[in-house]
Amino acid sequence: MKSKFTAVLRREEDLYVAFAPDLDIASQGATQEEALANLREAVSLFLECAPAEEVAGRWKEEAWITQFEAEYATA
Repeated sequence: MKSKFTAVLRREEDLYVAFAPDLDIASQGATQEEALANLREAVSLFLECAPAEEVAGRWKEEAWITQFEAEYATA
């Protein structure tokens, strides 16, 4: 079975972190490609091993990634 998921990648110090908000799962890697591959593996293993109730409780059918502006005072 195949499903599509959202991935958010960002650099944190010397690693890339990949996050799947659809299931609240994260992984990391030395490159963007490695981080995404590790996330793909983590999601696959979760879906194969987790009880159906946990999968259903985490799985969000839609996730939106956007940017916004916020005002703040500087010190």
